Amino acid sequence: MNSVRAANRRPRRVSRPRPVQQQQERNNAAAAGERDDDVPADMVAEESGPGAQNSPYQLRRKTLLPKRTACPTKSSMEGASTSATENFGHRAKRARVSGKSQDLSAPAEQYLQEKLPDEVVLKIFSYLLEQDLCRAACVCKRFSELANDPILWKRLYMEVFEYTRPMMHPESGKFYQINPEEYEHPNPWKESFQQLYKGAHVKPGFAEHFYSNPARYKGRENMLYYDTIEDALGGVQEAHFDGLIFVHSGIYTDEWIYIESPITMIGAAPGKVADKVIIENTRDSTFVFMEGSEDAYVGYMTIRFNPDDKSAQHHNAHHCLEITVNCSPIIDHCIIRSTCTVGSAVCVSGQGACPTIKHCNISDCENVGLYITDHAQGIYEDNEISNNALAGIWVKNHGNPIIRRNHIHHGRDVGVFTFDHGMGYFESCNIHRNRIAGFEVKAYANPTVVRCEIHHGQTGGIYVHEKGRGQFIENKIYANNFAGVWITSNSDPTIRGNAIFNGNQGGVYIFGDGRGLIEGNDIYGNALAGIQIRTNSCPIVRHNKIHDGQHGGIYVHEKGQGVIEENEVYSNTLAGVWVTTGSTPVLRRNRIHSGKQVGVYFYDNGHGVLEDNDIYNHMYSGVQIRTGSNPKIRRNKIWGGQNGGILVYNSGLGFIEDNEIFDNAMAGVWIKTDSNPTLRRNKIHDGRDGGICIFNGGRGLLEENDIFRNAQAGVLISTNSHPVLRKNRIFDGFAAGIEITNHATATLEGNQIFNNRFGGLFLASGVNVTMKDNKIMNNQDAIEKAVSRGQCLYKISSYTSYPMHDFYRCHTCNTTDRNAICVNCIKKCHQGHDVEFIRHDRFFCDCGAGTLSNPCTLAGEPTHDTDTLYDSAPPIESNTLQHN
Repeated sequence: MNSVRAANRRPRRVSRPRPVQQQQERNNAAAAGERDDDVPADMVAEESGPGAQNSPYQLRRKTLLPKRTACPTKSSMEGASTSATENFGHRAKRARVSGKSQDLSAPAEQYLQEKLPDEVVLKIFSYLLEQDLCRAACVCKRFSELANDPILWKRLYMEVFEYTRPMMHPESGKFYQINPEEYEHPNPWKESFQQLYKGAHVKPGFAEHFYSNPARYKGRENMLYYDTIEDALGGVQEAHFDGLIFVHSGIYTDEWIYIESPITMIGAAPGKVADKVIIENTRDSTFVFMEGSEDAYVGYMTIRFNPDDKSAQHHNAHHCLEITVNCSPIIDHCIIRSTCTVGSAVCVSGQGACPTIKHCNISDCENVGLYITDHAQGIYEDNEISNNALAGIWVKNHGNPIIRRNHIHHGRDVGVFTFDHGMGYFESCNIHRNRIAGFEVKAYANPTVVRCEIHHGQTGGIYVHEKGRGQFIENKIYANNFAGVWITSNSDPTIRGNAIFNGNQGGVYIFGDGRGLIEGNDIYGNALAGIQIRTNSCPIVRHNKIHDGQHGGIYVHEKGQGVIEENEVYSNTLAGVWVTTGSTPVLRRNRIHSGKQVGVYFYDNGHGVLEDNDIYNHMYSGVQIRTGSNPKIRRNKIWGGQNGGILVYNSGLGFIEDNEIFDNAMAGVWIKTDSNPTLRRNKIHDGRDGGICIFNGGRGLLEENDIFRNAQAGVLISTNSHPVLRKNRIFDGFAAGIEITNHATATLEGNQIFNNRFGGLFLASGVNVTMKDNKIMNNQDAIEKAVSRGQCLYKISSYTSYPMHDFYRCHTCNTTDRNAICVNCIKKCHQGHDVEFIRHDRFFCDCGAGTLSNPCTLAGEPTHDTDTLYDSAPPIESNTLQHN
């Protein structure tokens, strides 16, 4: 396509410089009394005339010379009064030459060099052009200092280049403006003049004036002037000079600008240069860089493509900037605009296309801002890309740019879109407030995104889908309306070391067979789950911190999978980890702690493996299992739960093996409401309540567990429950070993029950148990000993324990159905009263507690408790479902 264009493009018109006048003509004009314009004849008159006060080089009036009565002595000349010259900008002050000198015999050149006041010399120099100034500087040291005056050079500089600040050009392809006051060189105007001197100037209407006045512009033969950019390009290609083109203020429309040589083209205008040099095209690409332009430079101008028919499909191939194969131009400090609704503002395509685009503004375009495709590369730095109708940047078909420190924002579509094998390295970009995702990856694209900020997206932050890949490393992803990162449809990105926070929905959302490595991220403060995995997705989630979420930590549902290991999940409002609806994740070596509800919550057929985790200090249970869930829970440490260690309820299942469950505020394990888990080889100890509590129809197989040092019963079985206990060791408890009550039954086989304070095995009235090969030995039997000594049982239990023994009610003392009295208090404190035996069961003595009308004569000080509790307090079930 480009070769066809090149063959069909219009031939360049070359504007030839007009020949200068012959030297003989100039000599004749001088002989006829004509004055050179450089030194006007009325210069002295101007100095003494009424307008003298307006000149920057105003000559101060001298005192009259004395009468020539005698030659002045050296001492009198040296003692003549002097005055400082006025301060012109930052020019150094010089001592004035005394007007009283009487050495009139000095040669004229000595007078010019030594005696003529600075102001007069500067006034003369102000009429010189640059080469004459440089020659004058070679005369003597004084002239050298005056000829390098910054104000002289600023006037010359602005006359030629128009810049109001010096444009430095220290090396090829590098231009920048500086503030003269802050520059280290004493005369930046002259330095810049020297750097920019050999150039062609596009200045419509000025070329004719320039070539018509050769005497006025004597010494500027190295400067060429043209009316159009096309003519300047033709002249540059034929002339022997630096290839530097200055495009002066103006609007240049529909020029045929094909660049196929290493030219340098830069805008030249006062103030904000790029705003005042405008190049636009309505029919074809405004700039086309072709093979041979590998070192070209275009900078400091506005480049527009503004077709009359903005929607025509043939404009798909037209752009503001088109950079083709095997060229690497520099585009610098340009404003790029396109009103065409198809194509892109900048198109970089083809093998070897490798531009540097920096400090440009690619905004307000009605199509894609920057399009990189077909193996093109390039460096794109410090650009402003905003408010484009389609993506700010497209990268496609093995395009592989390096994009650094760009500001990509307020797009009417996605911020950056990589697709169809697009790649690229994106570093330190600020991507925000785009209508769709900040960064989208699709169809085998594989970009690398490092240390960017991706935030305030009107949908999500990063969207990876349809087998997209990519590496997202050390980015800040925050305050997006949807998830910070979406991964779906067989995509497999790497998300490492990012901060993903304060999203209006979740942190990372993986669904629809998504995969990915989610590693080392800090995920916090999001409105929904920190990480959500669903619909057959199977990511690897490791080494992340997931905390302080307004919802849960990790939510795995709808057959979600994944390996979740070595994360720290803490201080979330709901469950640390949820597993539900057929999901089967593997959770290993995580620390899940300090949650405001449950640590790990399996419900509605949630499955999976929970192993080698530390789960601690939750307001509810460490682990809850309910409604058909059947996880494998192995080798975990579960402690510090305010509502127990593990709660299995509402038909929950599970294999709970080799765990250490300790220091929980309530039972280490609760099994209730038709649940049927298997517990093997666990150590359940030092609980602030019981070891295992089974009630309300709970079942389960308890096998080879060590249950010890718990504050209440090692195993409590109640209310129609029927577990099987085999080969457990229940010992060193601070209450009973096993208690069975409230019509429960159990199968006890091969258990060892020893060294428990209250006793080994206690069966309430009406309980039938199947027992085989149990060893009940060496228990402390504190209850029987207290009864035999005639003590009130409250003496050994207080109101925190519930010893099992016979208890009674006293009708004389009007005790209620909730009151109970031990056998020794009946004998002693209620002797002769109308009493009734109730049953053999768990209770504490209300008489000893001081809650009856008559004080107990066997116990000590009364307590403030008013009711006997026949069962441990029930655990709090998670209300997580209310927040789904």
